[in-house]
Amino acid sequence: MNIGLFAMSGIRVCDAELLKLGLTLPGFVERSKTIASLPSLGLLTLAGMTPRQHHVSYYEVPDVHQLEALPAGLDLAAISSYSAQMDEAYELARRLRAAGVAVVLGGPHVTALPEEATACGATAVVGEGEATWPRVLADAARGALQPIYRAAPDDFNMADAPLPAFELLAIEKYNRLTVQTSRGCPHRCEFCASSVILTERYKQKPAAKVLAEIARIKEIWPQPFIEFADDNSFVHHAYWLDLLPALKGQGLRWFAETDLAVAQNPELLTLMRETGCAQVLVGLESPVADGLQGLEQHSNWKARRLPQYREAIQTIQEHGITVNGCFVIGLDGHGPAIFDQVFDFVDSSGLYEVQVTIQTPFPGTPLYARLAREGRLLEPRNWRKCTLFDINYEPANMTRQELHDGFHKLVVRLYGEEFTRRRRERFRQLRRGRKT
Repeated sequence: MNIGLFAMSGIRVCDAELLKLGLTLPGFVERSKTIASLPSLGLLTLAGMTPRQHHVSYYEVPDVHQLEALPAGLDLAAISSYSAQMDEAYELARRLRAAGVAVVLGGPHVTALPEEATACGATAVVGEGEATWPRVLADAARGALQPIYRAAPDDFNMADAPLPAFELLAIEKYNRLTVQTSRGCPHRCEFCASSVILTERYKQKPAAKVLAEIARIKEIWPQPFIEFADDNSFVHHAYWLDLLPALKGQGLRWFAETDLAVAQNPELLTLMRETGCAQVLVGLESPVADGLQGLEQHSNWKARRLPQYREAIQTIQEHGITVNGCFVIGLDGHGPAIFDQVFDFVDSSGLYEVQVTIQTPFPGTPLYARLAREGRLLEPRNWRKCTLFDINYEPANMTRQELHDGFHKLVVRLYGEEFTRRRRERFRQLRRGRKT
Protein backbone atom coordinates (compact mmCIF):
# COMPACT_ATOMS: atom_id res chain seq x y z
CA MET A 1 0.00 0.00 0.00
CA ASN A 2 0.93 3.64 -0.45
CA ILE A 3 0.45 5.23 2.97
CA GLY A 4 0.36 8.95 3.76
CA LEU A 5 0.90 10.24 7.29
CA PHE A 6 -0.58 13.71 7.88
CA ALA A 7 0.43 15.83 10.87
CA MET A 8 -1.87 18.79 11.49
CA SER A 9 0.71 21.26 12.76
CA GLY A 10 -0.91 24.69 12.95
CA ILE A 11 -2.63 26.06 16.07
CA ARG A 12 -4.12 29.53 15.90
CA VAL A 13 -5.27 31.46 18.97
CA CYS A 14 -8.83 32.66 18.55
CA ASP A 15 -8.34 35.76 20.72
CA ALA A 16 -7.16 38.25 18.08
CA GLU A 17 -5.94 40.79 20.62
CA LEU A 18 -3.86 38.16 22.44
CA LEU A 19 -2.48 36.87 19.16
CA LYS A 20 -1.38 40.39 18.28
CA LEU A 21 0.35 40.71 21.65
CA GLY A 22 2.18 37.48 20.98
CA LEU A 23 3.76 38.96 17.88
CA THR A 24 5.38 41.80 19.82
CA LEU A 25 6.29 40.42 23.25
CA PRO A 26 9.46 38.33 23.52
CA GLY A 27 8.76 34.80 24.72
CA PHE A 28 4.96 34.92 24.64
CA VAL A 29 3.39 31.74 23.18
CA GLU A 30 6.93 30.74 22.26
CA ARG A 31 6.52 27.31 23.83
CA SER A 32 3.22 26.72 22.05
CA LYS A 33 4.81 27.60 18.73
CA THR A 34 7.61 25.17 19.48
CA ILE A 35 5.14 22.39 20.24
CA ALA A 36 3.16 23.12 17.09
CA SER A 37 6.33 22.95 14.99
CA LEU A 38 7.49 19.59 16.36
CA PRO A 39 7.10 16.58 14.07
CA SER A 40 4.43 14.07 15.00
CA LEU A 41 6.28 11.42 16.99
CA GLY A 42 3.16 9.25 17.02
CA LEU A 43 3.01 9.11 13.23
CA LEU A 44 6.75 8.57 12.90
CA THR A 45 6.47 5.69 15.37
CA LEU A 46 3.71 4.06 13.32
CA ALA A 47 5.87 4.51 10.22
CA GLY A 48 8.72 2.77 12.03
CA MET A 49 6.62 -0.33 12.66
CA THR A 50 5.12 -0.47 9.15
CA PRO A 51 6.36 -3.46 7.12
CA ARG A 52 8.75 -2.55 4.31
CA GLN A 53 6.45 -3.78 1.55
CA HIS A 54 4.42 -0.61 2.12
CA HIS A 55 5.54 2.84 0.95
CA VAL A 56 5.18 5.56 3.60
CA SER A 57 5.27 9.37 3.17
CA TYR A 58 5.05 12.06 5.86
CA TYR A 59 3.23 15.37 5.34
CA GLU A 60 2.74 18.38 7.58
CA VAL A 61 -0.42 20.43 7.11
CA PRO A 62 -0.31 23.76 8.99
CA ASP A 63 -3.55 24.89 7.34
CA VAL A 64 -5.83 22.50 5.47
CA HIS A 65 -7.44 25.44 3.65
CA GLN A 66 -4.11 26.13 1.94
CA LEU A 67 -3.70 22.52 0.85
CA GLU A 68 -4.70 22.86 -2.78
CA ALA A 69 -3.96 19.32 -3.97
CA LEU A 70 -3.85 16.00 -2.16
CA PRO A 71 -0.93 13.62 -2.70
CA ALA A 72 -1.73 11.26 -5.56
CA GLY A 73 -1.96 7.51 -5.37
CA LEU A 74 -2.61 7.03 -1.65
CA ASP A 75 -4.33 3.88 -0.44
CA LEU A 76 -4.36 4.75 3.27
CA ALA A 77 -3.99 8.01 5.22
CA ALA A 78 -3.34 8.38 8.96
CA ILE A 79 -4.03 11.82 10.48
CA SER A 80 -2.73 13.22 13.77
CA SER A 81 -4.03 16.48 15.25
CA TYR A 82 -4.40 18.55 18.39
CA SER A 83 -7.93 19.22 19.63
CA ALA A 84 -7.69 22.83 18.45
CA GLN A 85 -7.24 21.66 14.86
CA MET A 86 -9.58 18.67 14.86
CA ASP A 87 -12.16 20.40 12.70
CA GLU A 88 -9.48 20.81 10.02
CA ALA A 89 -8.44 17.19 10.52
CA TYR A 90 -12.00 16.10 9.86
CA GLU A 91 -12.13 18.29 6.76
CA LEU A 92 -8.94 16.70 5.47
CA ALA A 93 -10.37 13.26 6.22
CA ARG A 94 -13.49 14.04 4.21
CA ARG A 95 -11.42 15.27 1.27
CA LEU A 96 -9.30 12.15 1.32
CA ARG A 97 -12.35 9.90 1.59
CA ALA A 98 -13.93 11.70 -1.38
CA ALA A 99 -10.77 10.88 -3.33
CA GLY A 100 -11.15 7.21 -2.49
CA VAL A 101 -8.51 7.03 0.24
CA ALA A 102 -9.11 5.03 3.42
CA VAL A 103 -8.53 7.26 6.46
CA VAL A 104 -7.52 6.55 10.06
CA LEU A 105 -7.48 9.10 12.91
CA GLY A 106 -6.04 8.59 16.38
CA GLY A 107 -4.62 10.30 19.45
CA PRO A 108 -6.06 11.63 22.74
CA HIS A 109 -8.91 13.61 21.13
CA VAL A 110 -10.07 10.69 19.00
CA THR A 111 -9.70 8.37 21.98
CA ALA A 112 -12.08 10.64 23.89
CA LEU A 113 -14.56 11.12 21.01
CA PRO A 114 -14.20 8.34 18.42
CA GLU A 115 -17.70 8.98 17.09
CA GLU A 116 -16.54 12.30 15.62
CA ALA A 117 -13.98 10.50 13.46
CA THR A 118 -16.41 7.88 12.25
CA ALA A 119 -18.99 10.59 11.43
CA CYS A 120 -16.66 11.97 8.75
CA GLY A 121 -16.12 8.55 7.21
CA ALA A 122 -12.81 7.79 8.92
CA THR A 123 -11.68 4.94 11.13
CA ALA A 124 -11.01 5.81 14.78
CA VAL A 125 -8.07 4.32 16.67
CA VAL A 126 -8.77 4.44 20.40
CA GLY A 127 -5.88 4.19 22.84
CA GLU A 128 -2.23 3.54 22.06
CA GLY A 129 -1.82 3.30 18.30
CA GLU A 130 1.03 0.78 18.32
CA ALA A 131 -1.26 -1.86 19.82
CA THR A 132 -3.70 -1.82 16.89
CA TRP A 133 -1.62 -0.56 13.92
CA PRO A 134 -0.74 -4.08 12.60
CA ARG A 135 -4.47 -4.96 12.51
CA VAL A 136 -5.26 -1.63 10.84
CA LEU A 137 -2.69 -2.31 8.11
CA ALA A 138 -3.88 -5.87 7.55
CA ASP A 139 -7.53 -4.84 7.30
CA ALA A 140 -6.74 -1.83 5.08
CA ALA A 141 -4.74 -4.02 2.70
CA ARG A 142 -7.79 -6.21 2.11
CA GLY A 143 -10.20 -3.27 1.99
CA ALA A 144 -11.94 -4.15 5.24
CA LEU A 145 -11.17 -1.39 7.73
CA GLN A 146 -13.39 -1.45 10.82
CA PRO A 147 -15.04 1.79 12.08
CA ILE A 148 -13.18 1.65 15.42
CA TYR A 149 -10.08 -0.11 16.73
CA ARG A 150 -9.72 -0.16 20.49
CA ALA A 151 -6.50 -0.94 22.30
CA ALA A 152 -7.02 -2.56 25.66
CA PRO A 153 -5.80 -0.40 28.55
CA ASP A 154 -2.00 -0.59 28.70
CA ASP A 155 -2.02 -3.17 25.92
CA PHE A 156 1.28 -1.87 24.53
CA ASN A 157 4.57 -2.72 26.20
CA MET A 158 7.16 0.00 25.64
CA ALA A 159 9.84 -2.69 25.51
CA ASP A 160 8.36 -3.39 22.06
CA ALA A 161 8.59 0.23 20.92
CA PRO A 162 9.72 0.52 17.29
CA LEU A 163 12.40 2.94 16.12
CA PRO A 164 10.55 6.03 14.80
CA ALA A 165 11.14 6.71 11.11
CA PHE A 166 13.06 9.96 11.56
CA GLU A 167 14.44 9.54 8.03
CA LEU A 168 11.05 10.61 6.64
CA LEU A 169 11.63 14.16 7.89
CA ALA A 170 13.15 17.09 6.04
CA ILE A 171 15.46 17.63 8.98
CA GLU A 172 16.38 21.21 8.10
CA LYS A 173 12.82 22.29 8.97
CA TYR A 174 13.17 21.53 12.67
CA ASN A 175 15.03 23.09 15.58
CA ARG A 176 14.47 20.01 17.75
CA LEU A 177 13.33 16.40 17.48
CA THR A 178 11.40 14.37 20.03
CA VAL A 179 12.25 11.16 21.86
CA GLN A 180 9.80 9.53 24.26
CA THR A 181 11.12 7.73 27.34
CA SER A 182 7.81 7.23 29.17
CA ARG A 183 4.05 7.57 29.02
CA GLY A 184 1.67 8.79 31.64
CA CYS A 185 2.24 10.71 34.87
CA PRO A 186 1.56 9.64 38.45
CA HIS A 187 0.12 13.05 39.36
CA ARG A 188 -2.79 12.84 36.88
CA CYS A 189 -3.80 16.50 37.08
CA GLU A 190 -7.45 17.20 36.40
CA PHE A 191 -6.77 19.32 33.30
CA CYS A 192 -4.09 17.12 31.70
CA ALA A 193 -4.87 16.13 28.11
CA SER A 194 -1.65 14.32 27.35
CA SER A 195 -0.78 10.62 27.25
CA VAL A 196 -2.67 9.99 30.51
CA ILE A 197 -5.74 9.74 28.27
CA LEU A 198 -4.10 6.88 26.36
CA THR A 199 -2.65 4.89 29.25
CA GLU A 200 -3.82 4.21 32.79
CA ARG A 201 -0.38 3.87 34.36
CA TYR A 202 3.09 5.37 34.15
CA LYS A 203 5.39 3.21 32.05
CA GLN A 204 8.97 3.54 30.92
CA LYS A 205 10.74 2.66 27.68
CA PRO A 206 13.93 0.60 28.17
CA ALA A 207 17.03 2.81 28.20
CA ALA A 208 18.59 0.81 25.37
CA LYS A 209 15.64 1.73 23.14
CA VAL A 210 16.04 5.42 23.98
CA LEU A 211 19.76 5.35 23.22
CA ALA A 212 19.07 3.65 19.88
CA GLU A 213 16.64 6.43 18.92
CA ILE A 214 19.17 9.11 19.82
CA ALA A 215 21.83 7.30 17.80
CA ARG A 216 19.48 7.21 14.81
CA ILE A 217 18.78 10.94 15.13
CA LYS A 218 22.50 11.66 15.23
CA GLU A 219 22.94 9.86 11.91
CA ILE A 220 20.86 12.57 10.24
CA TRP A 221 21.66 15.45 12.66
CA PRO A 222 25.12 15.12 14.26
CA GLN A 223 24.53 17.62 17.09
CA PRO A 224 20.79 17.63 17.65
CA PHE A 225 18.51 19.39 20.08
CA ILE A 226 16.29 16.71 21.58
CA GLU A 227 13.04 17.18 23.43
CA PHE A 228 12.11 14.27 25.66
CA ALA A 229 8.42 14.10 24.85
CA ASP A 230 7.25 12.80 28.21
CA ASP A 231 4.52 14.11 30.47
CA ASN A 232 6.94 13.84 33.40
CA SER A 233 10.40 12.58 32.51
CA PHE A 234 12.14 12.18 35.88
CA VAL A 235 9.66 10.12 37.86
CA HIS A 236 12.20 7.32 38.31
CA HIS A 237 15.56 8.88 39.11
CA ALA A 238 17.40 5.53 38.99
CA TYR A 239 16.39 5.11 35.34
CA TRP A 240 18.03 8.41 34.39
CA LEU A 241 21.11 7.78 36.50
CA ASP A 242 21.54 4.67 34.37
CA LEU A 243 20.69 6.33 31.04
CA LEU A 244 22.49 9.67 31.18
CA PRO A 245 26.12 8.50 31.51
CA ALA A 246 25.80 6.99 28.03
CA LEU A 247 25.00 10.48 26.66
CA LYS A 248 28.17 12.14 27.93
CA GLY A 249 30.34 13.63 25.22
CA GLN A 250 27.73 13.18 22.48
CA GLY A 251 27.28 16.90 21.82
CA LEU A 252 23.58 16.88 22.63
CA ARG A 253 21.41 19.69 23.85
CA TRP A 254 18.12 18.62 25.34
CA PHE A 255 14.92 19.67 27.08
CA ALA A 256 12.47 17.78 29.29
CA GLU A 257 9.31 18.22 31.32
CA THR A 258 9.49 17.29 34.98
CA ASP A 259 8.16 17.90 38.45
CA LEU A 260 10.24 19.62 41.10
CA ALA A 261 11.39 16.38 42.77
CA VAL A 262 14.41 16.49 40.47
CA ALA A 263 15.77 19.31 42.65
CA GLN A 264 16.25 16.83 45.49
CA ASN A 265 18.82 14.80 43.55
CA PRO A 266 22.08 16.74 43.03
CA GLU A 267 23.75 13.75 41.33
CA LEU A 268 21.00 13.66 38.75
CA LEU A 269 21.12 17.43 38.21
CA THR A 270 24.87 17.28 37.64
CA LEU A 271 24.48 14.48 35.10
CA MET A 272 21.70 16.36 33.36
CA ARG A 273 23.88 19.42 32.91
CA GLU A 274 26.92 17.39 31.85
CA THR A 275 24.94 15.68 29.11
CA GLY A 276 23.49 18.88 27.65
CA CYS A 277 20.23 19.62 29.47
CA ALA A 278 19.46 23.23 28.60
CA GLN A 279 16.06 23.63 30.25
CA VAL A 280 13.36 21.81 32.16
CA LEU A 281 9.71 22.75 31.98
CA VAL A 282 7.96 22.43 35.35
CA GLY A 283 4.21 22.56 35.85
CA LEU A 284 4.01 24.78 38.93
CA GLU A 285 0.38 25.56 38.01
CA SER A 286 -0.26 28.07 40.82
CA PRO A 287 1.82 30.21 43.21
CA VAL A 288 -0.94 30.05 45.84
CA ALA A 289 -2.28 27.04 47.71
CA ASP A 290 -5.93 27.66 46.85
CA GLY A 291 -5.20 27.01 43.20
CA LEU A 292 -3.49 23.68 43.90
CA GLN A 293 -6.04 22.10 46.22
CA GLY A 294 -7.71 19.14 44.49
CA LEU A 295 -5.83 19.76 41.25
CA GLU A 296 -4.44 16.22 41.11
CA GLN A 297 -6.67 13.17 40.95
CA HIS A 298 -4.51 10.98 43.21
CA SER A 299 -2.97 13.36 45.72
CA ASN A 300 -2.13 16.96 46.55
CA TRP A 301 1.55 16.47 45.67
CA LYS A 302 2.11 19.97 44.30
CA ALA A 303 0.14 21.64 47.08
CA ARG A 304 2.33 19.94 49.67
CA ARG A 305 5.48 21.15 47.90
CA LEU A 306 4.42 24.74 47.36
CA PRO A 307 6.60 25.95 50.28
CA GLN A 308 9.66 24.48 48.51
CA TYR A 309 8.93 25.96 45.08
CA ARG A 310 11.45 28.82 45.27
CA GLU A 311 14.25 26.75 46.78
CA ALA A 312 13.79 23.99 44.19
CA ILE A 313 13.89 26.48 41.30
CA GLN A 314 17.10 28.00 42.63
CA THR A 315 18.70 24.58 43.11
CA ILE A 316 17.99 23.53 39.53
CA GLN A 317 19.19 26.82 38.07
CA GLU A 318 22.35 26.77 40.19
CA HIS A 319 23.28 23.67 38.21
CA GLY A 320 23.13 25.69 34.98
CA ILE A 321 19.74 24.35 33.88
CA THR A 322 17.10 27.00 33.23
CA VAL A 323 13.60 26.46 34.56
CA ASN A 324 10.52 27.26 32.50
CA GLY A 325 7.82 27.60 35.14
CA CYS A 326 4.29 26.98 33.88
CA PHE A 327 1.19 28.46 35.46
CA VAL A 328 -2.45 27.70 34.67
CA ILE A 329 -4.52 30.84 35.16
CA GLY A 330 -8.19 30.60 36.06
CA LEU A 331 -8.16 27.53 38.28
CA ASP A 332 -11.15 27.36 40.59
CA GLY A 333 -9.04 28.55 43.52
CA HIS A 334 -7.96 31.67 41.65
CA GLY A 335 -9.57 35.06 42.12
CA PRO A 336 -8.68 38.44 40.58
CA ALA A 337 -5.56 38.62 42.76
CA ILE A 338 -3.93 35.76 40.85
CA PHE A 339 -2.41 37.97 38.19
CA ASP A 340 -0.32 39.96 40.68
CA GLN A 341 0.44 36.77 42.60
CA VAL A 342 1.91 35.08 39.52
CA PHE A 343 3.95 38.13 38.57
CA ASP A 344 5.31 38.54 42.08
CA PHE A 345 6.26 34.86 42.29
CA VAL A 346 8.06 34.94 38.94
CA ASP A 347 9.91 38.07 40.05
CA SER A 348 10.92 36.75 43.46
CA SER A 349 11.74 33.16 42.44
CA GLY A 350 14.27 34.02 39.74
CA LEU A 351 12.58 31.89 37.08
CA TYR A 352 14.51 32.14 33.82
CA GLU A 353 11.46 31.39 31.69
CA VAL A 354 7.75 31.50 32.36
CA GLN A 355 4.70 30.19 30.56
CA VAL A 356 1.18 31.23 31.45
CA THR A 357 -1.89 29.58 29.97
CA ILE A 358 -5.60 29.76 30.59
CA GLN A 359 -7.26 26.70 32.10
CA THR A 360 -8.56 24.72 29.14
CA PRO A 361 -11.20 21.95 29.30
CA PHE A 362 -9.93 19.37 26.80
CA PRO A 363 -12.29 16.51 25.90
CA GLY A 364 -11.53 13.30 27.73
CA THR A 365 -10.14 15.05 30.81
CA PRO A 366 -11.69 15.00 34.29
CA LEU A 367 -11.81 18.80 34.07
CA TYR A 368 -14.00 18.71 30.97
CA ALA A 369 -16.35 16.17 32.58
CA ARG A 370 -16.65 18.19 35.79
CA LEU A 371 -17.28 21.52 34.08
CA ALA A 372 -19.87 19.83 31.87
CA ARG A 373 -21.67 18.46 34.93
CA GLU A 374 -21.59 21.90 36.53
CA GLY A 375 -22.93 23.58 33.40
CA ARG A 376 -19.85 25.81 33.12
CA LEU A 377 -18.72 25.02 29.56
CA LEU A 378 -19.43 27.94 27.26
CA GLU A 379 -19.15 26.16 23.91
CA PRO A 380 -18.83 22.47 24.76
CA ARG A 381 -17.73 21.28 21.32
CA ASN A 382 -15.83 24.30 20.05
CA TRP A 383 -12.48 22.56 19.80
CA ARG A 384 -10.91 25.59 18.10
CA LYS A 385 -10.73 27.16 21.55
CA CYS A 386 -8.54 24.36 22.94
CA THR A 387 -5.46 26.52 22.42
CA LEU A 388 -4.52 27.12 26.09
CA PHE A 389 -5.05 30.85 25.48
CA ASP A 390 -8.81 31.10 24.85
CA ILE A 391 -11.56 31.12 27.48
CA ASN A 392 -14.23 28.47 27.04
CA TYR A 393 -15.63 28.02 30.55
CA GLU A 394 -17.17 30.06 33.34
CA PRO A 395 -14.53 30.81 36.02
CA ALA A 396 -15.44 30.07 39.64
CA ASN A 397 -14.11 33.12 41.48
CA MET A 398 -13.92 35.86 38.88
CA THR A 399 -15.86 36.91 35.82
CA ARG A 400 -14.88 35.95 32.30
CA GLN A 401 -14.05 39.59 31.63
CA GLU A 402 -11.79 39.74 34.68
CA LEU A 403 -9.97 36.61 33.50
CA HIS A 404 -9.67 37.98 29.97
CA ASP A 405 -8.44 41.43 30.96
CA GLY A 406 -6.20 40.21 33.77
CA PHE A 407 -4.51 37.63 31.54
CA HIS A 408 -3.81 40.22 28.85
CA LYS A 409 -2.26 42.60 31.37
CA LEU A 410 -0.23 39.80 32.93
CA VAL A 411 1.40 38.73 29.66
CA VAL A 412 2.34 42.33 28.91
CA ARG A 413 4.07 42.56 32.30
CA LEU A 414 5.70 39.12 32.18
CA TYR A 415 7.02 39.28 28.65
CA GLY A 416 7.99 42.94 28.50
CA GLU A 417 11.52 43.49 27.30
CA GLU A 418 12.85 44.93 30.56
CA PHE A 419 11.39 42.22 32.81
CA THR A 420 12.58 39.48 30.45
CA ARG A 421 16.09 40.96 30.39
CA ARG A 422 16.13 41.17 34.19
CA ARG A 423 15.16 37.53 34.60
CA ARG A 424 17.91 36.44 32.18
CA GLU A 425 20.51 38.54 33.97
CA ARG A 426 19.58 37.13 37.36
CA PHE A 427 20.22 33.63 36.04
CA ARG A 428 23.61 34.66 34.73
CA GLN A 429 24.48 36.20 38.09
CA LEU A 430 23.39 33.01 39.84
CA ARG A 431 25.67 30.97 37.60
CA ARG A 432 28.60 33.32 38.15
CA GLY A 433 28.09 33.08 41.90
CA ARG A 434 28.00 29.30 41.67
CA LYS A 435 31.33 29.22 39.83
CA THR A 436 33.23 31.54 42.21
